[in-house]
Amino acid sequence: MSYCKAISTMKSADQALHAAYHDDKYGFPIHDDNELFCRLILEINQAGLSWTTILKKQETFRKAYHDFNIKKVSSYKEKDINRLLNDAGIIRNKLKVKAAIENAKKIIVLQKEFGSFKKWLESNHPLSKEQWTKLFKKTFYFTGGEIVNEFLMSIGYLPGAHEPSCPVYKKIIKQQPAWKSK
Repeated sequence: MSYCKAISTMKSADQALHAAYHDDKYGFPIHDDNELFCRLILEINQAGLSWTTILKKQETFRKAYHDFNIKKVSSYKEKDINRLLNDAGIIRNKLKVKAAIENAKKIIVLQKEFGSFKKWLESNHPLSKEQWTKLFKKTFYFTGGEIVNEFLMSIGYLPGAHEPSCPVYKKIIKQQPAWKSK
């Protein structure tokens, strides 16, 4: 079942939360590196959990990770790891916390080489889901096939975020970058 259809089967409180994400964020291009990093970290933290859990905690994630500022997160030390592991507002998984820090460091390297994380993504597009997964596993930590798929679908790099019959689909098509039509 697609995300578009799944929303209608949810409890009303969860339905509103998912509908806001679906209508305004899911599948839309992201141009800011910190927001791309945010989406990657949220997708990593979702592994093994429900997306509802992540959506409910997204604002506390934002506060805990300094608004997903890549430079700040890349400089986190042991005290920051301990702070995060004691923060009930986020997912307190040591592997996921360390992945956020290490991935921030990796993104800084990509920014130096390509100018931005977004430009690195663009420089590798288009790839198949399998090729993206291989590249992400080589480049980042804690990025299996489902995480990579959802991350790339959620930022418009892989198809499938919305069905053509979904009203949001048309909004996203209008925002597609020029390279998508090549």
